Amino acid sequence: MPTAPHPQNADELYQALRANDRLPYGRTRTVTAEELVDTAEQFADPVPLVHALLELQEAYTYGSEPRKSPVVFARLLTLFDEQPDVFDEHLRHMLFWRFKWVANALRALPEVPLAGLRQWLTEMRERYEKAGLGLQPYYGQAYQLAAHRGEDTTVAYELWAGRTRTRLSDCEACEICERALHHLAGGDDERALRAWEPVLAGKESCQEEPARSVSYALLPLLRTGGTDRARELHLAGYRACRRNPSMSGEVGRHLEFCALTGNEARGLELLAENRNLFDEVASPLDQLDFLTGVEVLLRRVEALGHGELPAAGYPGRTWTVTGLRAEVGGRADDLAARFDARNGTTAHADRRRARLDRAPLLDALELTLRTRGLDEVALAAPVAAPAPRTTAAEPESLSELIVRARALDAQGHPDARACWERLRTLASARGYVHPDDPAVGPLVRLRADLLADEASRAGDDEDYALAADLHEEAAGLYEDAGEPGDAAVSRASALLASAEIPAEGAEEPEAKVAALTAAHEALVRLHEETPGIAPYQEARLLRVRSTALGLRLQASGSEEHVAPVFAEVDALHAFATRHDVGGQVSGALLIRASTFALSGDLPAAVTEIDGLLDRLKAHGPAWHLPRTLGLRGRLQLGLRDAEAARADLAEGLRLAADWPDDVVDTGRLHSDLAEACMHLDRPDEALRHLTRSAELGLRRGDRTDAFCAYGNAAQLSLDLGRIEDCIALLDSLLAEPDVAAGEVDDRLVAQLRLTRARALHAGEDLKAATAEFVALAAESAGWDDDPGSHAMIAGETAVLLGESGDFGRARGAADQALAAHARAPRYEQLSNCLRELARLQCQQRGPEGLPDALAFLADAGKVADEARATGYEARGRSLDTALAYEYGRVNAYAGEHEDALTALEKALALLGEPGPENDRAGEWAECVRLASAVEGVSLERPAPALTRLDAAVSRLTALGHTDEAEALTALAGRLRDE
Repeated sequence: MPTAPHPQNADELYQALRANDRLPYGRTRTVTAEELVDTAEQFADPVPLVHALLELQEAYTYGSEPRKSPVVFARLLTLFDEQPDVFDEHLRHMLFWRFKWVANALRALPEVPLAGLRQWLTEMRERYEKAGLGLQPYYGQAYQLAAHRGEDTTVAYELWAGRTRTRLSDCEACEICERALHHLAGGDDERALRAWEPVLAGKESCQEEPARSVSYALLPLLRTGGTDRARELHLAGYRACRRNPSMSGEVGRHLEFCALTGNEARGLELLAENRNLFDEVASPLDQLDFLTGVEVLLRRVEALGHGELPAAGYPGRTWTVTGLRAEVGGRADDLAARFDARNGTTAHADRRRARLDRAPLLDALELTLRTRGLDEVALAAPVAAPAPRTTAAEPESLSELIVRARALDAQGHPDARACWERLRTLASARGYVHPDDPAVGPLVRLRADLLADEASRAGDDEDYALAADLHEEAAGLYEDAGEPGDAAVSRASALLASAEIPAEGAEEPEAKVAALTAAHEALVRLHEETPGIAPYQEARLLRVRSTALGLRLQASGSEEHVAPVFAEVDALHAFATRHDVGGQVSGALLIRASTFALSGDLPAAVTEIDGLLDRLKAHGPAWHLPRTLGLRGRLQLGLRDAEAARADLAEGLRLAADWPDDVVDTGRLHSDLAEACMHLDRPDEALRHLTRSAELGLRRGDRTDAFCAYGNAAQLSLDLGRIEDCIALLDSLLAEPDVAAGEVDDRLVAQLRLTRARALHAGEDLKAATAEFVALAAESAGWDDDPGSHAMIAGETAVLLGESGDFGRARGAADQALAAHARAPRYEQLSNCLRELARLQCQQRGPEGLPDALAFLADAGKVADEARATGYEARGRSLDTALAYEYGRVNAYAGEHEDALTALEKALALLGEPGPENDRAGEWAECVRLASAVEGVSLERPAPALTRLDAAVSRLTALGHTDEAEALTALAGRLRDE
């Protein structure tokens, strides 16, 4: 564990205390605070020791160590009694404030007798009276003790709530929470929520609020119909308390909320994220609160029949839901009994029983963008494949099942896979006896069938090397079984799979084209050398030949490769039509349509697809309809007809419900439908389809594609202003076991973290956002193959550090960004960051910050010069224009008004006056406004400023930019009035 430095003087100690104060509460901060107290004791001046003790008590209090907090306070009180002059007004205020902290700490320890609690309150009262301080804080603690014991609080509440607040009263947010809890205990949800409103609305806050109030308000909101608000507050409130030992009770209430709203799976996920609380919460009262919430969740999961699911619990062993529920219940019962024995009531056991007996309030409430059920998080043995859909009776014998599987496979029917999966299970069982049936054939043939199915699955997963090996092995077994046709089809599939294996050390497109050309030649030879096979097998060989040439065209994009595809497709179509192999007829037409699309003739592709759809609706096979509609939807997107695309894709999705996901690629339909919805400005609908596509990808094992889709969903939710949704989704993804174990591509994970950091920033959680950006900047510094991304991340990090006022570290991050930019330019992004840093310097520090601000702008000027030299054009305003405007703004902040006006006039000249269609009218108007304010107000030259304003207003009004003119008109009116 890191230890604190050893300050050599008081200034260094204070600097170390400030640095420690920036750390999150927990053991690292606490240990450092303990070391700083040891250091402070070495100084002759007692004032640094007072500061160090105050920091240590805070660390104990918010690190959930109530047994240690009173001990530290006793030292402070002794110092105050012995050397009162050491305590200035600020230190004296902090000392008397923390009498309440000690009262809270003692109340949380069942081993402290009730007499001891009352004795401490008596001392608090006497100390306050002696110091001439108001007693409202004392009565607040007396009320909280009464509420804790479960006695009648009517008198205690009035004695506290009826008194005027003092400087030492709990903050407004905390007192609001106590008043609301009083009403809640009385059964009045509506009154409690009315009392809570200023805190829940964010008008009152403190260290623990609104997170504490939110956790209590969730269930009353549900009971009074505030479902949407409860969802919103759960997301924001949970994030504020997760993994925090001093807010473990709040975490427990969020778990309870999940359990009572049909979100048991999310509850287990949040429990895993907070497993540290089983070990780090040293407050018995907080433990009781947390464990009761945990038990509510575990009981609900167990009641739903999932007691054997794994659950995150106490360290040192593996837990199931049932096992952890029993352990948690025993510990919580013991804690409640200890508190009740100390208090002489049954309040804690009664409250605990009421929580545990509470029935679910909603069957299902969609809390996050990643809604999952308990079945989806089960880590038990894989579920057996579903029985194939059929109107016929279930095969009664193994022979019938094998014959049926082969018949379905010959048709290309989706249910063949379920049959093969059942047969794979049966054939691998101990004691399997193969049927002695001529219609079934030998065991070696069944093993070949199963290998061929496994190879097809590997190909679907793009594991082409495995697919090629399995197909080859299957071909050998088919030959042993005397099935040359099946052997030829497997060997053809192996040739195609081998051609798709990425080539190492070669140009990918050229190598792939060559491999597919060679594969097609080998396929033709194989076909010619395998006469006398069944029509469905020969059709499959022709289909593989067509597919090889189609893939070659896709890889090359060459016009010379178009005609060969059509020739193969025509041969396939003619053969399949002649022999009535319906699945291959539609397959031929699908490849033909795709070929038109690849060659750039989208209208012809749509015409082909229309014909295919008519055929499928009339003759089948029905399972080809979803995929065909999906292709037509993508073609319509290419033709920029998003409405038609949405209709096709939605219909495809509706029909896909009749078939397994892996047969029709339901995930792809959702993904394409999301794109269509975005084109139609239906982002909420797009978000639903993106998340559905991603979750289907995870189920299939396509984790990279799934994480990318979820990343897109997170970015979209951030763009929509759904910040908490974005953060909750990313938190869920980043908690996935393979992500936490470092098994997912580090750049993909970094992108997810980057989006999360931006969302934290957008949500005004500057501390958390800055910490994440600093970490990402440090990691991306090692991306030698991608310095541009490091430049971007380091630049954004510098801005956040600047917003926090940490300009020393901001300068360092900006220098990192500049160094990376020199290797991989990011002109506009870096210019934006440097200009923003300059603005922050002068906005926060005034004239004192001007030299550093000008240094940032000088760097931005070099970036602009480089961009101009390379011919780079910014997507927004030119970098030179933006730079001139920022020089104006920075100098205005610093009081250098003449320089500011000169720079702003340069920016206006670079912008040029707006035209009727000019989308820069607003920017031009703002530049005029700032220049006129500097000239007319700061430089006290209203006449030329009014001339500038009046001319600008006239021009903007004449061009129809009336909104942009309003601010200028208002400024002109102000100048005339003054």
